[in-house]
Amino acid sequence: MSHVLTVAPVAVVTLAALAPPRRPRSVANLAFWLGYLVNEFPFLAFCWLVASTLLALASERRGTPAGVVIVALVVLTACALARIMWRALLAGPSVAGALSRDLGVGGATKASDDRLARRRLPTRAVIWPLPLGARRVRRIANISYGPAGRRNRLDLYRHRSCSAGAPVLIHFHGGHFRTGGKSRETQALLRRYASQGWVCISANYRVRRAGRFPASLIDAKQVIAWVRHHAAEYGVDSSLLVVAGSSAGAHLASMAALTPNDPRFQPGFEQTDTSVSAAICLYGFYGSREPAGSPPSSPRAYLHRHAPPFFVVHGENDTLTPAPLALSFVEELRAVSMNPVVYAQLPGAQHSFDLLHSVRFEYVIEGIERFTSWVRHRHDPPDAERNDGLAPLRPAEIR
Repeated sequence: MSHVLTVAPVAVVTLAALAPPRRPRSVANLAFWLGYLVNEFPFLAFCWLVASTLLALASERRGTPAGVVIVALVVLTACALARIMWRALLAGPSVAGALSRDLGVGGATKASDDRLARRRLPTRAVIWPLPLGARRVRRIANISYGPAGRRNRLDLYRHRSCSAGAPVLIHFHGGHFRTGGKSRETQALLRRYASQGWVCISANYRVRRAGRFPASLIDAKQVIAWVRHHAAEYGVDSSLLVVAGSSAGAHLASMAALTPNDPRFQPGFEQTDTSVSAAICLYGFYGSREPAGSPPSSPRAYLHRHAPPFFVVHGENDTLTPAPLALSFVEELRAVSMNPVVYAQLPGAQHSFDLLHSVRFEYVIEGIERFTSWVRHRHDPPDAERNDGLAPLRPAEIR
């Protein structure tokens, strides 16, 4: 019977991934950490299950109670893993449907919509979960953008042969405003975009007491200001600047997008343009960070009709920031904004689905490519001449 313990751990983490409890909070957090890898990489878990089963059955006689228990546990776990894999594949149609509904289908974007909708299996994401460091991408690390030491540093990713006129993607990490770092989430996205000619930035910001609102938002604005001040130095055309964030970073990205040029959040650089062309929010928190006060610390307090286009992606099974809270933010923004607000809810997805290059996150990346392609096409002059596939873009509309 001792050999059941070889298979049981796989069954436990698979159950945590398949049906994570939401209450109490401590159990929900434990289930998230137990089930994360299985939820994003069920194929690898299946391989481990097979190896564990062979090892266990090699030491048990067929027909013994232990052998029967092992076989039953393996069958149930394998079925659960198949269900988890199927949910990951549903991310493609979910993202494609959201983009088609809110942006429309056709023209140069139809091919990418079709790829997402076909549930095509991205093989590399199945067999190699770590983002590949493209040889074409150069990373310039730990550039200082402010006075707060290592918390005011950013990494810049760019194509080694990048010429002038590259659009910009800025990403802010998660960590509940208590921890986290610029080298953690969304590495697959940053390297993909940099290899395609974008200049990508991943920035630290102040956390814990030093980062209490609005300090971390001021840091996010300083990153945008840094890009605008150093555009020529790094070959950037900052007329197309997209902000993105994960979890707490999505809160910062949404706040930055909704408060362009607000002097309350730009002390010492009030005259710098901090408007953005679009915002991408992954499993974000959109509530208040501080008790009621002035200025408000929730993006819901800054919704307005000239908000830039938003692409909000959230996990259906997110136990840390539940999906209904993200959807309510989207509905409130849609009610006032004259620009599209795309909301994609990923079946079976948990929090932090962008930590590694999973099948699910590959579909999200393809959806982000579709979204930013729409944003660029919207800003491009009709007869613009392209430079290495990148066209000059007009500044985004701001209030």
